[in-house]
Amino acid sequence: MTELKHHRRHILSVLVENHQGVLARIAALIAAKGYNIDSLSVAETLDPSVSRMTVSLQGDEWVIEQAVKQLHRLIDVIKVTDLTDEAHVGREMIFIRVNAEPVNRAEILRIVEIFRGRVVDVTPTTYTLEITGESGKIEAVLELLQPFGIQEIVRSGTLAIARGSKSLSKREEMRLRAVGRKLTSQES
Repeated sequence: MTELKHHRRHILSVLVENHQGVLARIAALIAAKGYNIDSLSVAETLDPSVSRMTVSLQGDEWVIEQAVKQLHRLIDVIKVTDLTDEAHVGREMIFIRVNAEPVNRAEILRIVEIFRGRVVDVTPTTYTLEITGESGKIEAVLELLQPFGIQEIVRSGTLAIARGSKSLSKREEMRLRAVGRKLTSQES
């Protein structure tokens, strides 16, 4: 009897050394293993020598476990955390350019208000909207705006952070400090 594989979305938080080529190496490693990245967001942390990547992947537990193991093998990776089953806050942002003929403007504005979004640009025939929330909220807004004619969307992908006051272990702090010292000495 074969066991059914349970595919679901996983959110990985990856701390990496912030230098040229790290993003490319990580994306190449994930792609080479046949894992599909649903979304990827990267930015500096409070320490400019370190970046945080938030990676959203689809897969069963074994696939995700293998992806995490492969990421840990890269020298530029400081820490990998699978936030999927941990308490975390996750959000996505989307810009939506929607047709906004005068007869529909009030209804579009009501939808934006209900979803706590905002209008960030207006033309005589369109609104550009900004909505932030969990992916279910984003999908609901898109469904409601579809009848008006969506011209374009731009999505950020998921950003996530663990809830609570989790901090780095002593080992991780030491590695971060070493990365910072190494980068500082290279700049001198």
